[in-house]
Amino acid sequence: MAASPDPAASTPDRLSPQHAEGVQIGDGNTQHNYFGRRRPVTWPQRVGVVPRSAHGRQSRPADQDLADAGSGGTAVVCQVVAGLGGVGKTQLAANLAERLWAEQAVDLLLWVTASSRTSILSAYALAAGEVAGFDDPDPQQAAVRLLSWLARTGRRWLIVLDDLTDPADLTGLWPPDRPAGRTVVTTRRRDAALLAGRQLVDVGVFTPEQATAYLTRLLGDDPVRLGEAGELATELGHLPLALAQAAAYMIDQDLTCAAYRDRLRRRPLVRLRPEALPDQQSRPVARAWTLSIEAAGATTGGLAPVLLQLAAILDPNGIPVELFTTRTVLDHCAAGLRQRVERDRVHDTLRVLHRLSLADVDAHTLRVHALVQRVTRDTTAEPDRQRLAFTAADAMANLWPDIERDPATSRLGQRLRAGTAALAEHTGPLLWHGTDGVHTVLFKAGHSLGEIGLVAAARDYFTAMRAVADAQLGADHRETLAIRHNVARWRGEAGDAAGAVTAYEQLLADALRVLGPDHPYTLSTRGNLARCRGEAGDPARAAAEFEHLLTDRLRLLGPDHPHTLTTRSNLARWRGTAGDPAGAAAALEQLLTDRLRLAGPDHPSTLSTRHNVAFWRGVAGDPAGAAAALEQLLTDRLRVLGPDHPSTLSTRNNLAHWRGRAGDPAGAAAALDQLLADRLRVLGPDHPHTLNTRGLLARWRGEAGDAAGAASAYEELLADRLRVLGAEHPDTRSTREDAGYWREQARRPV
Repeated sequence: MAASPDPAASTPDRLSPQHAEGVQIGDGNTQHNYFGRRRPVTWPQRVGVVPRSAHGRQSRPADQDLADAGSGGTAVVCQVVAGLGGVGKTQLAANLAERLWAEQAVDLLLWVTASSRTSILSAYALAAGEVAGFDDPDPQQAAVRLLSWLARTGRRWLIVLDDLTDPADLTGLWPPDRPAGRTVVTTRRRDAALLAGRQLVDVGVFTPEQATAYLTRLLGDDPVRLGEAGELATELGHLPLALAQAAAYMIDQDLTCAAYRDRLRRRPLVRLRPEALPDQQSRPVARAWTLSIEAAGATTGGLAPVLLQLAAILDPNGIPVELFTTRTVLDHCAAGLRQRVERDRVHDTLRVLHRLSLADVDAHTLRVHALVQRVTRDTTAEPDRQRLAFTAADAMANLWPDIERDPATSRLGQRLRAGTAALAEHTGPLLWHGTDGVHTVLFKAGHSLGEIGLVAAARDYFTAMRAVADAQLGADHRETLAIRHNVARWRGEAGDAAGAVTAYEQLLADALRVLGPDHPYTLSTRGNLARCRGEAGDPARAAAEFEHLLTDRLRLLGPDHPHTLTTRSNLARWRGTAGDPAGAAAALEQLLTDRLRLAGPDHPSTLSTRHNVAFWRGVAGDPAGAAAALEQLLTDRLRVLGPDHPSTLSTRNNLAHWRGRAGDPAGAAAALDQLLADRLRVLGPDHPHTLNTRGLLARWRGEAGDAAGAASAYEELLADRLRVLGAEHPDTRSTREDAGYWREQARRPV
């Protein structure tokens, strides 16, 4: 704020005319006459009513942003305080105004309720009368006089334009940029025209600590009443307006925070407003946003509320913007509005939500406050809820990346998992009772955890999902049995092979009872149980069980069915693991003949069988033959699948290994080093295949003569496997043993 001007300065300090009457003002083309005697003008002048400070008001970072304006030698003449309704923008401006007034830092303090152009003109006219000493019957001309005086005076002034609803209302009425003056605008709007050339002060909600302190200040330091205060603050999104009204309601109804939370879960937010609003607030928290939502709907032809309804059942902290332009969502919008909806219109509507502070939108993510979501959900008609739930679920399922291989797809997967969790919470049983059964997005969320290496989290996810399935569908429902399969699968992947065997044994008993011995699901369960027995250390029994399963597959499906062929492949694998690698290779050679006959040379199953033939050839004592076969396979996989396909990368991994076994450890290490770079790029650092390649690379470095390098690489791998898999996972234990072995080798003399 500029220093007080010299009283003797030639710049006039009032809107005084040159003559007592007939004074000419404005642009010189219009003459207005003013009659009557001027009132004496005293300084400082305070025009308009500054809202009182809220009870329990918390100091905010934005207070300092406003206080720092003009510091550092650069004057900031206009600040736009923008944010969601209820974050406390008016209180920030009022605190600044009262502080400057108390410090005698302004000669004119003008507080304007800027909700309409009429109210702005009225406030300007009132201020013009106060600083001129006489009233003008024409508010427009009085406003012009005030703006002219503000541009010329040396007196210090502060104008607060509170709750600006439409930036167009200030056309021609913006206070001038003057070193002695300062303008502060509070608004929910973030239009480019509003912010151009002005400093944005973006106001957010309370921090968790501020929110809890605020509730403590309002409710008193009563540990019983304040029980669950932090959880309540979180559920209210740390929004100052919501916290104030919740505290008033609790005091009126003599409730604890825990009791209020219980009501919040069971009742619409609009029914939890206090009879008398605190701090002279003009509207309940629910109504604070409905006005903006209605305005957004009017601006966008009704599309904004439709998009908000979808956003309201997803994660408030980040929804992928591309979800709103999927074909699923576009069709949903078109059905609701009964007109075609294009991507550009959706994009423009999301920007409207951003400009009205109903959401924060950037190029990739939409964020919306949890209470805006709550109000939107409360006002969504019951018949629309299931259609909304399945639209959101379909859109997320279609958007899910096949492989979360880079930062972009990893972020997308993380947001989709969070969105699925929010959707399941807000829609209750709807996703469990679709026409096609349990919605696939619930399964995708769990599998994606395991596929990025979080196998324990995948196990826990499906374990929790099973509890819901028991309650929603019953223990014997087919979908419940399918979920139990995933519990067992990820239990095994998490390192508990014996536990997986037990889970599959129990599942098989129930599948036999509910579905019968020849049902496809029962047969698949038998195969999974046999596989887990082998992984738990009993390959001979695994082979025996696959042999029995093959008999039933042949009887029920015939020799050429894909499931029969897969069972033959598994039988060969466990025969080889049980000690007969030559027999496994021979069985797979016969299987390859049938694959070629049925599917052709380029089918993925044919290529996989060639891969397995080469593997068991190497185990049977022909590493050079295995390497040669894999080299030919790599050429075909590059041609058919491309360089980044996981199967292509697996072939490169095994080819390097068998080259090392054939006598070229340095070549194996070099090939694995190149492969690791590609696996990091394609799959990410924590994917199981990436970790396996790191282990193989460490081994062949050691075999090539760099024992110290191998030990160091295994130590680094051990730290990551501990973080990703845990201490008891078999891969972690074997890595610890390998690190110890190569440390010992490094200490030995050459």
